[in-house]
Amino acid sequence: MLRAGIVGLPNVGKSTLFNAVVANAKAEAANFPFCTIEPNVGVVAVPDERLNVLAKIASSVQTIPARVEFVDIAGLVKGASQGEGLGNQFLSHIREVDAIVHVVRCFENDDIIHVAGSVDPARDIEIINIELGLSDLSQIERRIDRTRKQARTSKDAQFEITVLEKLAAALNEGKSVRQVSLNEEEAVIIKGLELLTYKPIIYAANVSEDELATGNHFVETVRQIASTEDAQVVIVSAQVEAELVELPESDKADFLASLGVEEGGLKSLIRATYMLLGLRTYFTCGPKETRAWTINAGMSAPQAAGVIHSDFERGFIRAETVAYKDLVTTGSMNAAKEKGLVRSEGKEYVVQEGDVMLFRFNV
Repeated sequence: MLRAGIVGLPNVGKSTLFNAVVANAKAEAANFPFCTIEPNVGVVAVPDERLNVLAKIASSVQTIPARVEFVDIAGLVKGASQGEGLGNQFLSHIREVDAIVHVVRCFENDDIIHVAGSVDPARDIEIINIELGLSDLSQIERRIDRTRKQARTSKDAQFEITVLEKLAAALNEGKSVRQVSLNEEEAVIIKGLELLTYKPIIYAANVSEDELATGNHFVETVRQIASTEDAQVVIVSAQVEAELVELPESDKADFLASLGVEEGGLKSLIRATYMLLGLRTYFTCGPKETRAWTINAGMSAPQAAGVIHSDFERGFIRAETVAYKDLVTTGSMNAAKEKGLVRSEGKEYVVQEGDVMLFRFNV
């Protein structure tokens, strides 16, 4: 299961948001820096209305959603890359995740102390990005030093140094590794370094309850910064999400409607994180269960079958496949077959988002 790390400065709402994300998590949320030291981990369901639709068509007994793991990482501060505020420990936690959810404070509240004394998303984002960048730069420079001796006789080592020097130059200019154009061969060279600023990122703009529907000028600042990295921004309100967790299911829709929204930003954040990680969903559907299966984008039909069980991949014969929309439009698998919408796909087929599949295989 791939992991997304929730990062940001102290007191921006990370732990409150994390608690809401996993609903029953026990992450401590308090009004002082570093209340989260060891990272909290929670597995969450990916919201997907297609599951209920398919379950109804198949009269399934249960539905099983796709899942993503979220990690609540302690707040970083200026100087983290030099060890300030247990920074080296926290940076190592970020290195272990596959993607970053950067929570940015976009609300004003005198009762919640900001470590810098004021709300300024541009400054806050810059602090985090500088610390991540300095950590990457230090790691790259150490790698260059270790590789120089090999580069005297190895063309591969010479190429690696060229790539690393290109990244170092970008980092020294205040850019992230994400902003550096890399070809496939160059990307392979740096894969093992787990560079922090190379990880895909979503900015979660944390607003007050009253501004969830409209956003504010702080959110616009975050969007402008995110656009330079081709990153996505999701508006969330940790305050709203915390309140939703406490409400009965029957009251949630009315509460959200009173705020002028159909759903909180949390569902959008989970879905966006799932897509950011390069994950895709296909479905199996029957009387016993309708289930969403997680695969990496670009997986072939045998590889997708292997997610269910390795025997399915080894003994793969074919996959009976129908697009979600086609199955819903026709109303049943039999009706879809009658209209020629159910395809028999072989080993070369690349599974598409929303495919409903039945695998044939030899044991």
